[in-house]
Amino acid sequence: MSMRSFLSLVCCLAVASVACGQEFKSGIEWPEPKIITPGEKPSDPPSDAIVLIGTEDMSAWNGGEKWKFEDGVATAAKGGINTKQKFGDIQLHMEWAAPDEVKGSGQGRGNSGVFLMGHYEIQILDSYDNTTYFDGQAGAVYKQSPPMVNAMKKPGEWNTYDIVFTKPIRNEKGDVVAPARITVIHNGVLLQNSYPIRGSTNWHKPPAYDRHKDAESISLQFHGNPVRFRNMWVREIESIEPTFVPEDTEMVRWRADWSTEKITAAPPKESEATAEEAAPKTEEPKKEEVKEEAKPEVKAEEPKEEAKKDADEKK
Repeated sequence: MSMRSFLSLVCCLAVASVACGQEFKSGIEWPEPKIITPGEKPSDPPSDAIVLIGTEDMSAWNGGEKWKFEDGVATAAKGGINTKQKFGDIQLHMEWAAPDEVKGSGQGRGNSGVFLMGHYEIQILDSYDNTTYFDGQAGAVYKQSPPMVNAMKKPGEWNTYDIVFTKPIRNEKGDVVAPARITVIHNGVLLQNSYPIRGSTNWHKPPAYDRHKDAESISLQFHGNPVRFRNMWVREIESIEPTFVPEDTEMVRWRADWSTEKITAAPPKESEATAEEAAPKTEEPKKEEVKEEAKPEVKAEEPKEEAKKDADEKK
């Protein structure tokens, strides 16, 4: 067979293989994703974003009047501030800069923080050539997880945080059944990758989940340093939910409550059951049905022959 004939045969077999294949279709029906208009630059707010610090004022904040605001830049002073609007799952973009003039060291240098839901802090700190504890430097989930790398710019230069946060999931009793998770990108570099937050980020005690509502304020901390902020916006995350999931699709084997539950496999089909699962189970008698006489009687041991003779001689 010539090489040309061989290649033709291979091509025919490949086409036949594709023709015999069948496209997988899950049968799940989805709503059409909403259309939004992205910003001209990645740092610009998209059309569905809520601007927290823009070019006009600090009206989105409780306590915003305490901070200096000029030319779209807010400078921390006289206490922390928190948003008037409350949020749950979010995408957050913000830009911040440590003071140009370097003063202090460790936690006393360019210190602030952004608190999500008022409980979960991503540290803001001048971490450029500044030694401190690692789970307290810029980009850390405070006192829980250090950043994977130090991506800090020089003092006075603008840094960016891009954060994706999902709130903890609680059951009907209010107990946390799935942790909050956070992803942090600092100056385009990944620092926290869907990190499972272990509770409120405290300075004075171990992390633990406190009770709070499903939506809470975003807070910016004043830690005594004039840290600057600009171009801060947030998007509320709304998961896309299927409108129909057929029972007979193979996807049902991994179906969960799409918004809250962990993905788990469905029970196996009869043909897939293991021998142990397929074996008939014998019911154990209930405790009240077990009678005392069913217990074997313990008989006294008869004396041995030699011991018996000794007893007769003593008589």
